[in-house]
Amino acid sequence: MARLLLLFLPGLVAICAVHGIFMDRLASRKLCADDECVYTISLARAQEDYSAPDCRFINVKKGQWIYVYSKLVKENEAGEFWAGSVYGDQPEDEMGTVGYFPSNLVQEQHVYQEATKEVPTTDIDFFCE
Repeated sequence: MARLLLLFLPGLVAICAVHGIFMDRLASRKLCADDECVYTISLARAQEDYSAPDCRFINVKKGQWIYVYSKLVKENEAGEFWAGSVYGDQPEDEMGTVGYFPSNLVQEQHVYQEATKEVPTTDIDFFCE
């Protein structure tokens, strides 16, 4: 399914055709290290394998390093999920792919910045190509 994505930059408006789908939101709020959620919160190590149930999530293998960028605020009976990307040496590690994973899957090894900024999630947080 193709969607149009509008990008607004100072003095420039760009319209891009995007192929993908907006999935259901896992949460309405997230915790980040900064207001834009661009800084890495922590580096975590996977304690077990995890197979992504859909395109919002990432596959993780036990022992892999994951950079954590945001932590979804748990709502109702939903699980607690964090967003991050796998860091690995092999192409099959899906390095650079950002997605969600259960927070109980990992153990934080190094905290770069505390996740103290609570911001709303957006549709793009749950967009799948």
